[in-house]
Order: sequence, then structure tokens, then C-alpha cells
Amino acid sequence: MTSVPTTVTANALGRRGPALVVLCFVQFMLVLDDNVVSVALPSMREDLGFSTAGLAWVVNAYFLAFGGLLLLFGRMADLLGRRRVFLTGVVLFGAASLICGLAQEPWQLVAGRFVQGAGAAMASPAALALITLLFPGTEERAKAFGVWGGIAALGGTTGLVISGALTGLASWRWIFLINLPVALAAVVLLPRLVPESRAGRPARLDVPGAVLGTGALVSLVYGLLRTGESGWGATAAAGPLLLAVLLAVAFVAAEARTAEPLVPLSLLSFRVRAVANGATLLFSAAMYAMAFLLMVHMQTVLGYRPLTAGVAYLPYGTGILAGMWLSSRAVVRLGVRPALVMSFLISAAGLLLLSGVAPSDGYASGVLPGMLVTSLGCGLSLPALTVAALTGTTEENAGLGSAVLSSVQQVGGAVGVAVLVALASRRSDVLAAQDDPLRAATEGFSLALTVAAALLTLGAVLIGILLGKSRRPEDALDAAEAPADHANRT
Repeated sequence: MTSVPTTVTANALGRRGPALVVLCFVQFMLVLDDNVVSVALPSMREDLGFSTAGLAWVVNAYFLAFGGLLLLFGRMADLLGRRRVFLTGVVLFGAASLICGLAQEPWQLVAGRFVQGAGAAMASPAALALITLLFPGTEERAKAFGVWGGIAALGGTTGLVISGALTGLASWRWIFLINLPVALAAVVLLPRLVPESRAGRPARLDVPGAVLGTGALVSLVYGLLRTGESGWGATAAAGPLLLAVLLAVAFVAAEARTAEPLVPLSLLSFRVRAVANGATLLFSAAMYAMAFLLMVHMQTVLGYRPLTAGVAYLPYGTGILAGMWLSSRAVVRLGVRPALVMSFLISAAGLLLLSGVAPSDGYASGVLPGMLVTSLGCGLSLPALTVAALTGTTEENAGLGSAVLSSVQQVGGAVGVAVLVALASRRSDVLAAQDDPLRAATEGFSLALTVAAALLTLGAVLIGILLGKSRRPEDALDAAEAPADHANRT
């Protein structure tokens, strides 16, 4: 029988709407800081005296801490209390934002960004776990994840616009200082809206697993970030990637021997969650790379200024919101598997449309159609993927399940950007020697987005074959638990 979280009291039920709003706006803030620094980087370099290599770590430090610490803090949320870990993360993020906004030296800004990433790694999986427990039913959970994903998508798509406006009209420091009111509001309001929840049975944190797992993720993310700077064959990238593999092998071996592992193998081996996380890996690789490549293409090939490119990207958020609105209805009426297959194929079609954008194309006839189709499929995908990836999670492991999903998203995005951007650059460099530079850049862009569309098509095939015939994730969960229930009864 399907496990249903029991922490939601009658009073908490009446506060779920306001609680969801608070959690979503914190997620908006966290996602905003993923890319809000992009437009402001030149101003930061001028004010603080960054070197070119050092400036990259204003972005990389955030991703390194965020992606590397998710599993550790997700499990800590289950054991110590999800509300407590969430609020601690928000306070840490707010304090780090203040440090970034007041930084006078390059190392202060990079350190602040790392602490920001650590705070985000605490707050994000804890928030998603709280939503999972507050909305246990399939339909209401799909709607809640739709709202959550829509707000997060707005943070991602408006980050460049907000950064450009604040940097141009005031100072780059305000892209960090605007986080303070959101963090303060969350710290004041959330304890009044959400009860504390933690694993029902006492358990100890698996310290060896935490060290090995965190080390593997940090090494992996660091290695992937370095590939963008030095290439796959360079020691600076290959060394951390090899270390990540060795640590991952040691992590699996350690988890198999401990009684209370950081990541129980049963959490990863359950088919619905495994397929959902695998599909999320492909989805994130394609979409992160598309966002990066499209912004570069609009500025270097189509000639858009940074702020203009940011504004041009806003319809992407509109398409995602429309997809989110449709997603919960598609999950309930069609089932998770058909909804995901359809959404992946829609996004793949959008990427193929975008791959054909040439230097002579206008925005309305060239960029906008592919952007809207891609974003519609993306909006359809995100809530359904989240529902599937968190299927069957309970009070014992909701934080960890959320952290696994977030880690897969971060790693998939880093892999996608590293691989597809390198593929586009290599193709462009080869053609630039014998063709017009703009045409060469367009060919590289087109090849990378075509590969991204192939990744989504592969994801649709895997979902169609492996996710099963159940209309809902809970049906698959019931089927998986039925043999155990039968054994217990006999």
C-alpha cells in the first residue's frame, strides 16, 4: 500500500497555500542567483580588479558548493528536521548575499558565492521535501510542483533581465542585496506556516558515506567546470573527474556495508525514481546547454546587446508557465508516462526549430517559435519529472529524495554545458578556417542543439519503455510493494 506522510496536521493543511508561496519565492531567489551575475561580471571585474580566470569563479564557486553539498544536506534535513535545515540555509544564504554585496576584494566575493551555494544546497532540497509532505496526493502534488517549477523557471529566465537592469541603473552590488528582504521574510513567516518534520525513527548520519559522496560530487562538478576552461584532455579537468570516479566507487562500496547508509540503494533502485532521475539527467543536459548556447548565439551571431538578449528570453518563461499549467492536468488525465513522453518530444521539436536560426533571421520569425515550443515542453516536463522522482518518498527520506533529484539536475546541467558547448566550439573552429565566422558559429550552434534534441528523444524512448504501464507513479509503487506485503501477511 502506498506510504502517505503523516506530519501534515489539520492546522497545517489550512496553511499550505501561504507556505507554498514562501517556499516558492525562496526557490525563486536561489535560482535567480544561478545566473544573475552573468551580465554584471564586467562591472565586478572593473570594480574589484578580477583577473579573467578569477572572474569565472564568481559563477563556479556557487555551482561547486550547490552541486557538491546537496546529498549531505538533503540527508541532514531528514535527520535533523527539514524546517530547521531550510531556515538555516536561508539565513546562511542571506548572510552570504550581504557579504557579496559589500565585498571589497575578489576573494571576498568568491568566498561569499561559495557560502551562498552552501546555503542553497541546504534550503532547496529541504523546501522540496516540505512541499512533498505538505501535498501527498498525486493531483495536488502535481499542481504544487507546477507552481514551484513555474516560479523557479521565472527566476531562471528573469535573472539576466534583473541583473542588467540593476547593474545599469544602480550597481552590481544590488543583485545580491535584493536577496535580503526575501530571506528575512522567509525566516519570519515559515515557522508560523509549516510544522517541523524529520525521519520517524532515530538514525545516525553516515559520516564515511557523507565524506565520500560529497567528495565525489564536488570533484565531479569541479572537473566539469574545468573542462569548459581547459578542455577534456587537460590534467586540470581529467584529474578531478578521475578522482570523482574513484570516490564514487568507494562510496558505493561503503554504502553496501553500512546499516544506515547516506543513500540507501533501495532509494535509487526503485524503478519509477530511477527512470525519472535518468530522464532528468538527459533533460537537464539538453536544457542547460540550450540556455547557454542560445544566449551566446543571440549576442554574438544575431547582434543583440546583453539586456536586449535578456528581454528577448522572457517569452521562454511564459511558455514554461503555460506548460506548468497544463502539466498537472496531463499527469492526472493521461498518466506520468504519456505526459513525459509527449513533453520530451515537444521540447525536442522546439530545439530542432531553434537549431535552424540563421544570422539573417528576425526574432519573431526565427528565435521566438522555437523558444516557445521548447519552453512549453519544458514546462510540461518539470512537474511530471518531479512527481515521478519523488514517488514513494516518506518522512524517512523525502529530503534525501529531493537532494538526489537536485544533484542529478546540477550534474546533468554541468555535463550538458561542458559537452555540448565544446562540441559547438569545435565545429565552429573547424569551419571558421574555410567559411564566414558567423556561418561557422551558426553551424556549431545548430549541431549542439540537434544533439540536445537527440538526448530528449532518447529520454522519451527510455521513459516509454522503462517507466511501466501504470497511469500514476503510485500504481507502480503499490505493485512494487505488493510482494513484500504478501510476504509479511504469510
